[in-house]
Amino acid sequence: MLSGGVRLSLMIGPAVPIPAGREVIEAVESVSVEAGAGDAQSGFEIVFRLSRRSPLHTLFLLTGGATIPVVRVVIAVTFHGRAEVLIDGVMTNHEVRDGSGEPTLVVKGKDLSAVMDWFAFDGFPYPAMPPVARALAVLAKYAAFGVVPVTIPSIIEDLPIPIESIPRHQGTDYGYLKLLARDAGYVFYLDPGPVPGTSRGYWGPEIRVGPAQPALNLDLDAPRRNVETLSFSFDKERKEMPVVWIQEQYSKAPIPIPVPDVTPLNPPLGAVPPLPPKLTFLNDSAKHKPWVALARGISYAANHSDVVFGRGTLDVVRYGRVLRSRGLVGVRGAGEAFDGLYYVSSVTHSMKRGEYKQSFTLARNGLLSTLSKVPI
Repeated sequence: MLSGGVRLSLMIGPAVPIPAGREVIEAVESVSVEAGAGDAQSGFEIVFRLSRRSPLHTLFLLTGGATIPVVRVVIAVTFHGRAEVLIDGVMTNHEVRDGSGEPTLVVKGKDLSAVMDWFAFDGFPYPAMPPVARALAVLAKYAAFGVVPVTIPSIIEDLPIPIESIPRHQGTDYGYLKLLARDAGYVFYLDPGPVPGTSRGYWGPEIRVGPAQPALNLDLDAPRRNVETLSFSFDKERKEMPVVWIQEQYSKAPIPIPVPDVTPLNPPLGAVPPLPPKLTFLNDSAKHKPWVALARGISYAANHSDVVFGRGTLDVVRYGRVLRSRGLVGVRGAGEAFDGLYYVSSVTHSMKRGEYKQSFTLARNGLLSTLSKVPI
């Protein structure tokens, strides 16, 4: 039990994780899980109290060797009867720390994208397959790990003609999926859940629409305040407008096209976005097809559109649920300039016995709220 009815669940095992025994759970001293947005990898760290008779010597230290190359670790919490899978990954590092007190075993790892980054498959052909089909074919290899592909086709698919060119795999599966996503103006990441042992392999546009999570209340009456700290900053110098070059088919003359940062899936969350202080020319875009160049410009614009940032901490029990990254959340009580909806760009879960806190970062593209009222 962590705090206020929050229960920690830990599953460990070679390839297929199983619930950890009571002795393992009782030895947990702290758990930390980092989840970012975009195509950032998620990671975890578990600290165990270690005794000479502890089964952890066998469970982690021996299984971390060459005989069992994959040790799966699933971390989940149950709060108000709702299970939340925080990460489904593999162990990548472990160390024993023996200070002045009781020795501890520190286990670190990443999500299942670490498995996708082990082997390179350079040269594997994908004849007549558009990027979305190639992404689906790569993700299909990891069905045994519970990875469920979720791929979204581009508005204009680049279908290669075999007599002209045959696309070939470049690097590892994880690197190739990120390359395909970047060329299409998309992102690729693994989203754990909804049940332990499964993950959603998402290849598609970064979506900043949908229902918002419960609002973060700041500077309200004490019973209604649900964050411990929350500060904001405004940095207009981070905003850039990319300019892509399109080569005219007959004269071969390059045509510059500025690309805005607003799309149907990335609407403005701030009512007053600043003017971009600089233009960035994507000079290598002229060698690509026009729709590929525009997709790269849209992706670059989206990654350089945020100028308002929030950083804070909260207690999960007081907040009433687990704040998740890659979603929207409202802010109330921060003043007219900073109230409104934000995109949760990263969340770090920090758990100890009797305590469950989160630190988070928020982002949006401008000042002032686009909504008259922030949803509670």
